[in-house]
Amino acid sequence: METTQNLLMIKYGEIGLKGKNKSMFINRLVRNIEVALEGLEPRKVSSEMGRIMVPVLGDMQEVTERLQRVFGIYAICPVAAVKKDLGAVQKAALEVLEATLPDGGSFKVESRRADKTFPMTSPEISKAVGGYIFAQAPDGKFRADMRRPEYTLNVEIRGEAAYIYCGSLPGAKGMPVGTGGRAVVMLSGGIDSPVAAWMAMKRGVTVEAVHFESFPFTSERAKEKVLDLAQVLAGWHNVPVKVHCVHFTDIQKAIHTACPEEYGITIMRRFMFRLAERIARKNAALAIYTGESVGQVASQTLESMYTINNVTNMPVLRPLIGFDKEEIVERAQRIGTFDISIRPYEDCCTVFLPAHPKIKPRLAEAKEMERALDIEALIEQALENTETLLIGPDGAIDKQ
Repeated sequence: METTQNLLMIKYGEIGLKGKNKSMFINRLVRNIEVALEGLEPRKVSSEMGRIMVPVLGDMQEVTERLQRVFGIYAICPVAAVKKDLGAVQKAALEVLEATLPDGGSFKVESRRADKTFPMTSPEISKAVGGYIFAQAPDGKFRADMRRPEYTLNVEIRGEAAYIYCGSLPGAKGMPVGTGGRAVVMLSGGIDSPVAAWMAMKRGVTVEAVHFESFPFTSERAKEKVLDLAQVLAGWHNVPVKVHCVHFTDIQKAIHTACPEEYGITIMRRFMFRLAERIARKNAALAIYTGESVGQVASQTLESMYTINNVTNMPVLRPLIGFDKEEIVERAQRIGTFDISIRPYEDCCTVFLPAHPKIKPRLAEAKEMERALDIEALIEQALENTETLLIGPDGAIDKQ
């Protein structure tokens, strides 16, 4: 095939609806694409008239795999770029269609003439291209279908060139990371919280993880599991993920000693939210994300959430709130965190686990029980013993 699909046309979805702020979102998406392609042969990523173009330098598979992890991309289209000449467009269109449907099939042509100086209208271009394909291809190989074609052959006449493409690869969709503010996510090491972090990033949020460790009750393997999860998330983030590892053992011991067993989880979670808020404010984060789903465990009933949330004025966002476990597992498998999450290393939530946790705790009772604890001293001690690590997509760990 003489015509080479040597470009990737990047399409974005809701970014195009951002009005006067659209350029800010597009510029961020271009920057995130450039970051995702670091380490490969340098290339110029360009953005003009609603399209982002990424050159392919003999590394199509590697580039597309990286781009499919960049939030804000709706679709990735391998494109043939030719001069704005009808003959060149027709020839390229046939070659692209034959590469897409080598055994033949149904198609339709859709043309877009962004360059109004081109001497044919969009319908005329489509008719001329379709006519050429039927004239040049073996009889019966291709058939026109305007309603339900197997593929749509797209022709775009733009200022600098003509672009022909047929089919696309799905993108991660959402919004570019870095356009939605900053938040902390309570990352436990289980199945749910990494998915919540991923969903935050999909909406453009830059995330930092807060992990509560209870050494020696939990092992170093449990911590390693969380750092491995952070590495997977960094692959979607395109930049390292900051993980704040909070030493939580002394708080759990104090709760176990001073508070009724059935309220242990409730009060433990209240401490977690206090600590997450302190870390969030110190790092200019505006919200707390969790992997909670209504009714999944004792601490996730509405009564529990109400009692636990009471300790913070910061927004607590729960993107999995209406998901069932099967849906969460499916998402975890898709984003690459599931196999790590099911490693058999327990997190701090299993320490001092009561036989019968309170399902519908009362706020007044929780507050009264906490009177036996020096809340501020316990929080300050935990923060002093917090270790902050920066986890890169390649697994590199940088101690902050």
